[in-house]
Amino acid sequence: MQRLATIARIRKKVRSRRRRPGRPPAHTANLRERLLDAAVDCFTTSGIAAASLRSIAVAAGVTPAMVHYYFGSKEKLLDAFLAERLMPRVAELAASVRAAGDDPRTLVAAFVRGLHAIVQRNPWWPSLWIREVLGENGALRDFIVERISAQVPLVLAKRFAELKKKGALNADIDPRLLVVSLVGLTMFPLAAQPIWRRVFDARDVDFAALERHTLALLDHGFGGNYAH
Repeated sequence: MQRLATIARIRKKVRSRRRRPGRPPAHTANLRERLLDAAVDCFTTSGIAAASLRSIAVAAGVTPAMVHYYFGSKEKLLDAFLAERLMPRVAELAASVRAAGDDPRTLVAAFVRGLHAIVQRNPWWPSLWIREVLGENGALRDFIVERISAQVPLVLAKRFAELKKKGALNADIDPRLLVVSLVGLTMFPLAAQPIWRRVFDARDVDFAALERHTLALLDHGFGGNYAH
């Protein structure tokens, strides 16, 4: 009887120490941010469609149950990534564009410099853009059209159209295509860095040099000087 009572006490003690499934430990208050960081890494390297909650959990060094505890499903995790990691960066870029004024050179420079600054802090952005926006089955194509286009691309195109009417833009420039060119001349070189740095042994080209080059290249269409 005494032995049975001892076993019962041990079992009770073990049960009292058990946590509810998925409950986060006390020392992981920032675990949700770690999980979002891991999701960003998996989305960038594997693609949004291929990334699973299990792979994200492995990248974060936790169990899949922990991911379920914080987000519930992959769809909700993706929603959190868009709301907390992507859209704040878009809002930051939009604010730079809005504050640039009406001079076309200043407007272009605000976009290029704003995007470069964001990518320096969020190096995953260009790769994710190439994979999930330009890719034929990109998971963010509709999101870009429905949620982001009105904040930056359409705003820029409207501003450029107004400037063209005032004679402040080259008559051969299409305001819409100018936005496309701006995105291409900034995002593609940033996304392709691992390739062209190896091809040209361009280890000496830092973010500041790439930014100056992009602005100087765009300068041809305006006849100004961004370098100084």
